[in-house]
Amino acid sequence: MKIRDEKKQDVKAIYELTKAAFAPIDMSDGSEPDIIDRLRKDGDLTVSLVALKGNEIVGHIAFSPVTISDQRGYWFGLGPISVQPSQQRAGIGRQLIESGLERIRSLGADGCVLLGDPSYYGRFGFQSHGDLIYGSVPTEYVQSLSFGKERAVGELHYSPAFSG
Repeated sequence: MKIRDEKKQDVKAIYELTKAAFAPIDMSDGSEPDIIDRLRKDGDLTVSLVALKGNEIVGHIAFSPVTISDQRGYWFGLGPISVQPSQQRAGIGRQLIESGLERIRSLGADGCVLLGDPSYYGRFGFQSHGDLIYGSVPTEYVQSLSFGKERAVGELHYSPAFSG
């Protein structure tokens, strides 16, 4: 498997992959493919990586800038992340996350935040300390990974692309 930056010709495949990956998820409202398109259009899709098996895109991950009310610095949000349903649980998501975190670290990021399953993302070092807030989402699902000494504390704000 190879991981690389998205190319212009990947846009449709990323859209379809994201749509298929999120279709069976109860918590999804189906907006994830459109969020990626809006991030790209707004210039907020800072890191967009695809995983390839042969010439087929089997995974995608997006990173975009976020702001945290009580925080200075350069923080990113991870997501959406998608893996082709028939390829899930094969380590593709793990490789995309590790590659993406390495990339944003190289860009000088102070850390990364996400909304997700603590048991999955905890293996990458993400934690919820209860003091990072995103609307009415239970704080255990609002997680951060600091690359330095400062923890993410305050109210999390994603790019406008996430609000449609």
